[in-house]
Amino acid sequence: MSRAVRHLVIHGRVQRVGYRAFVEQMAQELEVEGWVRNRADGSVEILVAGDAAAVEEMIEACRRGPPSARVDGLEEREGGRDEIARRRDGEKFSVLPTV
Repeated sequence: MSRAVRHLVIHGRVQRVGYRAFVEQMAQELEVEGWVRNRADGSVEILVAGDAAAVEEMIEACRRGPPSARVDGLEEREGGRDEIARRRDGEKFSVLPTV
């Protein structure tokens, strides 16, 4: 099983539409770890780590988002394992405060 760590920034109508809750639900279903948070510029930032196939499935879900969202763009880069440490203690996947 190969592991992947990806950092994503989602642009579009992705705040106040249940996007973070959607990401958290998908993370639980796909059994990946990491975090999601809103950013002051209106985007949503995500760090996802786990089985490479599950991470790819998560990225594709983030491209769609929940029904009320509109994803205009997705920036993707390799994530650092140290970035996972931002999640809350004891949680596999965290919804973090806005930055």
